[in-house]
Amino acid sequence: MYGALPAAPKKITAEVEYENRQAFGGKATLQEIAISWGPAGAPPLHLLLVTPNQKRDPAAVFLGLNFCGNHALVDDPGVRLPAVWMYNGPGVKNNRATEAGRGKQANVWDLEHSIDRGYVVATFYNGDIDPDQNELRGGIQPYLRKQGQEPGPHDCGTIALWAWGIQRAVDYLVTRKDIDKERIAVVGHSRLGKTALLAAAFDERIALAIPLQAGCGGTAPSRGKVGESVKQINDRFPHWFNGAFKEFNTQPDRLPFDQHCLVALVAPRPVLFANAVEDTWANPEGQFEVLKAADPVYRFLSVEGLASKHMPPVGKLLDSRLGYFIRPGKHSMTQADWQVFLKFADKHLRSQ
Repeated sequence: MYGALPAAPKKITAEVEYENRQAFGGKATLQEIAISWGPAGAPPLHLLLVTPNQKRDPAAVFLGLNFCGNHALVDDPGVRLPAVWMYNGPGVKNNRATEAGRGKQANVWDLEHSIDRGYVVATFYNGDIDPDQNELRGGIQPYLRKQGQEPGPHDCGTIALWAWGIQRAVDYLVTRKDIDKERIAVVGHSRLGKTALLAAAFDERIALAIPLQAGCGGTAPSRGKVGESVKQINDRFPHWFNGAFKEFNTQPDRLPFDQHCLVALVAPRPVLFANAVEDTWANPEGQFEVLKAADPVYRFLSVEGLASKHMPPVGKLLDSRLGYFIRPGKHSMTQADWQVFLKFADKHLRSQ
């Protein structure tokens, strides 16, 4: 479905390219770190790391990809503008980031509340690894196969490449003495939520996964009758998954697995599915069924799975090891979502 992830590099190198020790009114240190993995000429990923200044012990960290570039999360002129292809939108001109985009996504990641609660936040632009386009537009793909070679049916799609990028960020985070390598949480919204869950499934260094509104190809059942279908997602975003997955476009019932199997690969680590009432495209009810189907694997491993057979009321967090939350509103990542993420992490990362 996703394709085989590339092999991990033999080593990575990291260079701090920017540091601001007085970010958020002196509460945090902001760094941007270029992580290189080789071969020669391959583009690095640029990790934005925000660390609470008052934290003395190694801290837990939220890690994930962002859609718009690190500069969009903080209004800091020292953070670089991405040099790769960007979506059209605020602060983008001719598919390149501009100064007008600085800080425009600050509320989406809610960095300040996270550092106030003692968490480190680490994030990087998904286009550093693979721009979200079917056409080849840079990223790491040219370095994974011979020049001009087309991907085979089982070669990795873009979501798998993004997950591989998260794993490279983990390679770096576990080397830092100010980060607790046993308490790494991965988070992502929509297609990047699919990425977060996939990364956690294939990297046991990740202690907790929070895919937000990840829908078809992530947290919703492929066999679901509500919201986006396998055919619709493959037709609109053919680069996300491998070629073999497209063989099931019109007959998803033929798939030898469904998305509960991906959740089961994360077991016994905690997973939170978060949704919004109006985001029916992501099939919130079907996502709860996915958690129910993954529950036996958690029980088999002698840990709590899903604590209820029924969806919780809107606005109430079901904070069992397999967790669920649904709020009013639409498809988005908000400050309200982060309050739930923090509450879930407070419980499960403390008890790991």
